[in-house]
Amino acid sequence: MRPFSSPAWLSAASLLMVGRSGSAAAAGLDGPLVDLGYSHYRGAYNVQHGLNTWRGIRYAAPPIGPLRWQMPQPPLDQRALGVIDATELPPLCPQAGAYGTPVEYGFNGGLGDEDCLYLNVYAPAGATDLPVLVWIHGGGYSLFGARYDPSAWIDAGGHGFVAVEIQYRLGAFGFLASPEVQAKGQLNAGLLDQRQALSWVQKYIAQFGGDPARVTIAGESSGAGSTLHHALAYDGRDDGLFSSVFVSSPYLPPVHAPDDPLPRHYYQKFVEFAGCGGNTTAHHCGQRAFECLVAADTRALQEANEAVSATQGYFGTFAWLPVVDGHIIQGSPADQLSRGRVAGERVLVGTNANEGVPLTNPRVSDRHEYEAFIHSQFSSLNAVDRTRIDTLYRIDEALEYGSRAVFDTLGSSGPSALLQSGIATGIQQAVFNIAAESTFACPAQWLTEAFSDLGRPTWRYQYSLTPSYHGADLSAMFDLGSGSAGISADFRTAFQSMLSAFISSGSPVISAKVATGGKDNSSVPLLGDQLFWPEYTRDEPLQLNMNTTGGIETTTVVTNTLSFIVRSGSGVVNAFNVADVRSWEAGRAERCRFWKAAAQRIPY
Repeated sequence: MRPFSSPAWLSAASLLMVGRSGSAAAAGLDGPLVDLGYSHYRGAYNVQHGLNTWRGIRYAAPPIGPLRWQMPQPPLDQRALGVIDATELPPLCPQAGAYGTPVEYGFNGGLGDEDCLYLNVYAPAGATDLPVLVWIHGGGYSLFGARYDPSAWIDAGGHGFVAVEIQYRLGAFGFLASPEVQAKGQLNAGLLDQRQALSWVQKYIAQFGGDPARVTIAGESSGAGSTLHHALAYDGRDDGLFSSVFVSSPYLPPVHAPDDPLPRHYYQKFVEFAGCGGNTTAHHCGQRAFECLVAADTRALQEANEAVSATQGYFGTFAWLPVVDGHIIQGSPADQLSRGRVAGERVLVGTNANEGVPLTNPRVSDRHEYEAFIHSQFSSLNAVDRTRIDTLYRIDEALEYGSRAVFDTLGSSGPSALLQSGIATGIQQAVFNIAAESTFACPAQWLTEAFSDLGRPTWRYQYSLTPSYHGADLSAMFDLGSGSAGISADFRTAFQSMLSAFISSGSPVISAKVATGGKDNSSVPLLGDQLFWPEYTRDEPLQLNMNTTGGIETTTVVTNTLSFIVRSGSGVVNAFNVADVRSWEAGRAERCRFWKAAAQRIPY
């Protein structure tokens, strides 16, 4: 099995690069103690940030042996063990990469530990009845874990909330799907784990100083996709698990039924690679195969988990994804959003300017390669659909555009993301943009419209700070050391403060002083002594575009196919503007209407 690795440019998404925050006191007799009834945990006090931290708290029983592919169960009673140390990060769940990705993208799997249903809590010292952030990590439902440290984010928010980071079953362990799994186990076990963690928060977060009535559920990429699924869960039923929703780059790949050809194929290959096929045909592997998987050695299962991801299909895609289970996911998410069946009192929706990188083919240079991309990613679309894509994305023009100097688009004027970005131009950029819109930007738009049409407070933003590829915003959000090139202190503070304000007060609007960084030459829309960031409505569909200007431009070379320009130096200032979504990027809203109309054929 390949070891888990990730190049430095992806360190924002590579949570293995994130360690514990500095100056944390060693947990000894002085560490904060919490009694959860089933266990006693002693954490650590973080002197630098003034936070009590607990890492590696069990929220469910180990999902091993007969509990594989079953509902998560309550944590075991461990009081007999005495006080448990909660100062180390929990073990990662088994990892499975995106299959066939180029080596420079680095989304490789690796061995983990099936006993991985843990969470981390970060609480201001002396916290009482504070709002709560529950963060669900991304990684294509197959990678990463609770490795992001929100301490600086909590600092920027004035210690106004408690943060909880959760882990959940990944890859085949969390998202194996077939009629056999549906009959003998549970589909979407990873989503059920997340639901269990949200129930844990309701029951226990008050003991850490949090208010269970004010929970914001949030995530990035597949974590945001998970958040979307929870907002839609059980046909949008409000179970009182959260009141606010924050999604960053929500990942919505096709959502199949468990008996569709693709999930069945992956299941059958998993059975084969795990050594559970025997002399039985794949079609009839049935109950015996499932029972074999439940009893199999973890190494065999983990290697099968990675083998399916690494060898099946087109690169840049994850094999193990949520499916329609008739419960959490009852049908098409796009259709359900159109019907307004969604839980949550308010929503904050964000996307990045270059979402198509790094999970899209970076080597498309002619029509043949473009058509191969469309066929591999959208094989169920008909000829009319494909012609419409060619028209909407100006493919003939993209093929003539050629390779030019890369630069960021303004979004509201000049060259658009159809043909130009800070990473690519021409047909390559068209491919990046198709992937960005169909999988991230348009699902974000549909969620925005669903909340807005219900009359619920809704805010929309785009993170445009170069390079603004998918996951780049995590470096600003979590104040990561590596992967933070070009993120000024003023920008980071403003961004973290906006997110904190949404969690703490229900609105991301912040003071003019923080938004501008106190600099008179910044370019930030203001209304009195506050940032001007109006709510999104159908009549006035406005978003905040976040960037910087000034400073010194330098080129960062990522690979032989990817590079970008960053700004640095004391002259960098915040440059925000409010833009109309209807005209953004030469008609992205119209293109999102196309993808929504094609949802049943994709399907999502």
